Amino acid sequence: MLHDVTAATHKGGYLIELVFDDGSRGVVDFSKYLTRGGVFERFKDPAYFQRFRVDEDAGTLIWDDEVDIAPETLYAQATGRLPSWMEPEEIDAANVFRARTTADGREEDSRRPERGR
Repeated sequence: MLHDVTAATHKGGYLIELVFDDGSRGVVDFSKYLTRGGVFERFKDPAYFQRFRVDEDAGTLIWDDEVDIAPETLYAQATGRLPSWMEPEEIDAANVFRARTTADGREEDSRRPERGR
């Protein structure tokens, strides 16, 4: 499930506290975006950085309708957890690739059908 940002509060510098629709909250340090270049160059202007707002339609933070960061990225950064839809699924051991060794010592890929036998 994707979690939307519902509230955001500037905490000083490049720190923003985020609240999500599942009640989770946390502070994200956006200073790491200062070295990414591109649209994030604008973050170097503290006045620009502080003009963020929550876009209720997109469920994320935006800056002047030009810069945004995916809500799942913000959720992971703020909470230290991935949204449930990004968590790895349980592995079905019966479907895991295994190499097998034949009687004559050759290794075979168990996913490919044998040919010429």
